[in-house]
Amino acid sequence: MARIAALTYYPVKGCAGVSADEAALLPAGLAHDRSFLVTGADGTFRSQRRDPRLALIGPEISADGGRLTLRGPGLGRLALDVDASGPRRDVALFGSPYKGIDQGAEAAGWLSEFLGAPARLVRVPPEHDRVTDGRTPGTSGYADSCAVHLLSRSTLDLLNERMAARGGVPLPMDRFRPNIVVEGWDEPHVEDRVRHLTVGEAELGYAKPAIRCVVTTVDQAVGTKAGPEPLRTLAGYRRAAGGGVAFGTKFAVLRPGRVSVGDRVIVGAWGEPEL
Repeated sequence: MARIAALTYYPVKGCAGVSADEAALLPAGLAHDRSFLVTGADGTFRSQRRDPRLALIGPEISADGGRLTLRGPGLGRLALDVDASGPRRDVALFGSPYKGIDQGAEAAGWLSEFLGAPARLVRVPPEHDRVTDGRTPGTSGYADSCAVHLLSRSTLDLLNERMAARGGVPLPMDRFRPNIVVEGWDEPHVEDRVRHLTVGEAELGYAKPAIRCVVTTVDQAVGTKAGPEPLRTLAGYRRAAGGGVAFGTKFAVLRPGRVSVGDRVIVGAWGEPEL
């Protein structure tokens, strides 16, 4: 029987995740997921692709979203009252224009010192009306694309077996930064074939495969790139027709609701893998 094994949300895009036993799954994903974005001085988003040290920043967000705390080695703790109504700034995410509410000079100075380059912190504004792509359209905050990234333990187990056969070491789940981890699917990559599922009180619709990038080569515990794995091994058996390698699946939220670790994962419709 498939169940939710782990729930993780990422308040600040690119920074460390927060594990939860239960959470509200909203139209844009788990509550507070990717609701903040680190940008350069020009508004272009910063991520672990170029700033792997972002992985070392541990964020905490209050339940009501009004208080954000950042912790980073060497800089200690920064606590902020979240500005949800201030002036909007132009931000760019993969070349697409959005708006963000700047969180002030103190946050900018803390992040700039930690990253060694000019940086600012913005919050997604209430009027954010992003429409995500894929077979089932939806919305999200500052995630790469869709609201929910789902990955099964058996899928990671297969990858680790293949890397071990090449003399590599197993990788933890956090290399892939999923929101929902599923246990109980014995066959790897079952998530590729899921088109509709119910988790707790919520329903999800399939959007597209998760195409992986260089962030998967970042050791999340130390904030440095440790490549070429897992991309080298994935290239041997998970190449996507449109380019890149696929690992995990993206979903849109069809019906919001509470979800908890241990909830059953019920598949309502199946399809053929889109690779």
